[in-house]
Amino acid sequence: MPAAGCAPLTGPLGKQLLASVDSVLFDCDGVIWRGEQAVPGAAEVVQLLKDQGKKVFFITNNSSKTRRMYADKMARLGFPVGEEEVFGTAYCCARYLRTVCELRAGKVYLIGTPAMEQELEAVGIQHTGVGPDPVEGKPADWAAVTLDPEVRAVVVGFDEHFSYMKLNRALQYLSREDCLFVGTNRDSRLPLEGGKFIPGTGCLLQAVETAAQRRAQTVGKPNTFMFDCVASQFGVDRDRCLMVGDRLDTDIMLGSNCGLKTLLTLTGVGTVAEAEAHRDSGCAERQRMVPDYYVKTIADLIPILQG
Repeated sequence: MPAAGCAPLTGPLGKQLLASVDSVLFDCDGVIWRGEQAVPGAAEVVQLLKDQGKKVFFITNNSSKTRRMYADKMARLGFPVGEEEVFGTAYCCARYLRTVCELRAGKVYLIGTPAMEQELEAVGIQHTGVGPDPVEGKPADWAAVTLDPEVRAVVVGFDEHFSYMKLNRALQYLSREDCLFVGTNRDSRLPLEGGKFIPGTGCLLQAVETAAQRRAQTVGKPNTFMFDCVASQFGVDRDRCLMVGDRLDTDIMLGSNCGLKTLLTLTGVGTVAEAEAHRDSGCAERQRMVPDYYVKTIADLIPILQG
């Protein structure tokens, strides 16, 4: 018989699930919004959960915004959210460098956004690299590109200015064995409104890994560090916590890695067919990407919460 999991969440089953949790973790892109449009009913779901005394948090692998920027976006879209409830990889990466890597001196070569700059600066980490890096000299000169001797780590996040020269500069830094290598996440695509996608940070990170012939330590989902960030600050009980997401390889696997209940929404990347294929594969690794339940859209929770 196939392994359990990936059941549609309806009626009494939904009430039982929500009664068994005190905290709900939501992914953002593809779950509560797509691009600049909120998923219909998502803000009402968040409000209903809070009205019932649930703790609600938002954990996103997208590193393009600070916590404050995400909270401002949510306010524009009608979500009742405070900055302290948002955990993005820009913020979590800064915490990881400071607390886990214990980076106290030197700089970070940052392939990333001004938002990542701000989160690094907030914890006292110096950086270089943000913005365009124009081509200089000829190919024969590029291996001897000027490097900052204070750089102790290379960090790769989302970067609209990603270029060959940035790839080359990262390679030169990472040629030093003692240079730390950290990526925010491995998401290959970001979902937008209208069913469209754009390349995600995972594409950039894989390019740097290929050039450097090194594998980065990633901070974002499915790494448990993001859940640890939430749990350490708010005392979240993993046995009474629900992870809601649209990606099987990040959101759902994070839930499995942390022992959380999991719910897949079909407004983003993952599909029921993919989840069922993982479930029936007989492979333990693939079965960690199988959600406990699924809904077509997060708005399907409204009648369950109101009933």
